[in-house]
Amino acid sequence: MLPIAFLALMCRLIILYSPNPKWVCHITRRVPVNTVCPDLVEKINAAILQKVGQQRYRIWFKNSTRLTIEDSYLKVGVPNLFIGGWIENHFAEQITTVVREVLQRPMKVIFTIEPELAGGQRRRQLDSQAEFVQKTPPASPRTRAPQQNQRPTNLRLKLDTFVVGNSNQLAYSAARTVVAEPRTHFNPLFIHGACGLGKTHLLQGVCNAVTKARPRTRFLYVSGEEFTNQFVVALKTARLDQFRQRFRNTDLLVIDDVHFLASKNATQEEFLHTFNAIDTANKQVVMASDAHPKMIGQLSESLVNRFISGMVVKIDPPDCETRCAILRQRATEMNKRFPAAVIEYIAENLRANVRELEGALLKVVAYAALSNSPITHALAREALEDHIARTDPIVHLSDIEAAVTTFFGITPADVHSSKKTRTISLARSVAMYLAREHTSMSFPEIGRFMGNKNHATVILACRKIKNLKDNNQKPVIWETPAGKRQMDINAVLDQLEASITR
Repeated sequence: MLPIAFLALMCRLIILYSPNPKWVCHITRRVPVNTVCPDLVEKINAAILQKVGQQRYRIWFKNSTRLTIEDSYLKVGVPNLFIGGWIENHFAEQITTVVREVLQRPMKVIFTIEPELAGGQRRRQLDSQAEFVQKTPPASPRTRAPQQNQRPTNLRLKLDTFVVGNSNQLAYSAARTVVAEPRTHFNPLFIHGACGLGKTHLLQGVCNAVTKARPRTRFLYVSGEEFTNQFVVALKTARLDQFRQRFRNTDLLVIDDVHFLASKNATQEEFLHTFNAIDTANKQVVMASDAHPKMIGQLSESLVNRFISGMVVKIDPPDCETRCAILRQRATEMNKRFPAAVIEYIAENLRANVRELEGALLKVVAYAALSNSPITHALAREALEDHIARTDPIVHLSDIEAAVTTFFGITPADVHSSKKTRTISLARSVAMYLAREHTSMSFPEIGRFMGNKNHATVILACRKIKNLKDNNQKPVIWETPAGKRQMDINAVLDQLEASITR
């Protein structure tokens, strides 16, 4: 083995006489600067163990947290909101003290949700946590963190920045009515449309406008996934009463992506009772989904009836004039000046949704900055040439898959899998048929997209749906939470085509 001094001398000579300065920079940047962080994290964990005791550490920290030191703060990763809230309420002061003692300087402590930690929690540990909660008195008011039913502070979208056009005028007017009146005649307000058309913008805008117009109004803004996750946590920890009190004692409940409740029977039943409680108290519910309530598969009939009892309004893709207005507003927010010809070029060639327009705008800005050139029509054509060439002007296969899986209440993973249940097989065949009808993709391309299926599988699926459509002898049948559902195949295809075509 060569002496360490000799190796050090050789490295110095290489750096001094290397003809490639970039390589020298690369070598020098690879010198580790945070090698002490793992040791510090271990010391902090050991100090927390001494501070809170072995039992509390085993229940709340050992397999439920992950500590990370980043810049000027300590990040505490937790598997869900409940555990994070409990640790913050009961151990935040001890953690802060330990960090200050170990690092010899104060450091901010923040909590983040890391869902992968949930896999490391065993049933026995969850039971221990639930038992510990029942036996532990509430935290004192001084150390208690802000409660979960306080208003969220990260809703950045406002109604004032929502660009109104013919495609979204009705939805915008309905949102304004919710802001103006504590109780509207259309309860719930259900907004649906494809991705990237402004549903979330309207929902967050309603919350922000209500806060400004009626500061005393209590509102909750969550996604369908968050509602489901919090309900599951409440079940596991025997805290259903607190969960129900939080969601039912509110003046305005706003649920985004409510189609996430599909195929989750227990969550649907809980949401139905929550909705009934709010409606009985003359309070308001606003929801958004990618599909009409009747097109959300695996959704109970009771929920569908509640959803359509209010006002159901659709947001369509924006027309050219609205797209131009959206681009001008986004350009103003970016403090960039775009010639009218560039705005019109982007609006005329990209028609899918607002996110696609914003992405094109950013690409033009980046292209101009990299080439150190002014933004012109020629530059925009050059920057977006490949993007526009790859954009299908009619229907995207992902749109078809999203519409079909939502309608039948399954996931894209089910379509891609080898499962052959009645519902999944029917949905897969319908998706393949629509892909063949509304795109220019070949049978092998469709098969590869839908889970590497053989092209013969796609041919047989298309032939099956075509025969059902032509013969029209008996309706197709599939399973839903409310039982079997049947519908004429032509009606199924008409509803799906109406949602995917522009």
